[in-house]
Amino acid sequence: MSKLAAMKTPVFWAEGHPGRLDRENWTIEVTGACTKPRSFTWEDLNALPQKEVQGRLTSVTRWSVGGLWKGVALSTILDEVGMKPSCKYIRFWSVGMIYDTSIPLETALREKSLLAHSFDGEYLTEDYGGPVRAFIPYLWGYKSAKSVVKIELNEKYVSGYWEKRGYTDSGEIEPGRCRDINAGGEVKLIPGGDEVQF
Repeated sequence: MSKLAAMKTPVFWAEGHPGRLDRENWTIEVTGACTKPRSFTWEDLNALPQKEVQGRLTSVTRWSVGGLWKGVALSTILDEVGMKPSCKYIRFWSVGMIYDTSIPLETALREKSLLAHSFDGEYLTEDYGGPVRAFIPYLWGYKSAKSVVKIELNEKYVSGYWEKRGYTDSGEIEPGRCRDINAGGEVKLIPGGDEVQF
């Protein structure tokens, strides 16, 4: 059992759980406002500089789980594909190409924004967005797309799956009560506005 599962971290797939996914043959296509569009294989991603960050994934449904996330900085990916100056937003697509969400470039370039493959030393399972998910601790969890297969570098913002259904386009974390999964679901107050820290 993974650490996320052992802590009883909620599992939720808006578009339906994808089932077992093939980590070794995983690819992520990067297109749009860049000079060197390409696909990154699992091997490619692991050959890039790896980064570990302490941070929390915080759901708009009011739970938050923290730990050590590992993967490739989004800034590294953007450098690899030669991002054009016209790029203003990064759009993620999940496996199946049903779920998508976009974040501002400035958020993608922040220190803890990753394409994450591991949590606390364990590969992410499909339940929690493996093999590779976006990890954007500065915004609500719906901006951290699971099982990413495509990234678009866009000049204009495009509302995503949940944003079209009423969630905010900004994804800004709002103050209020939130369950701390690391503390057995204890309800705590978060200030909102940025990265959650208990």
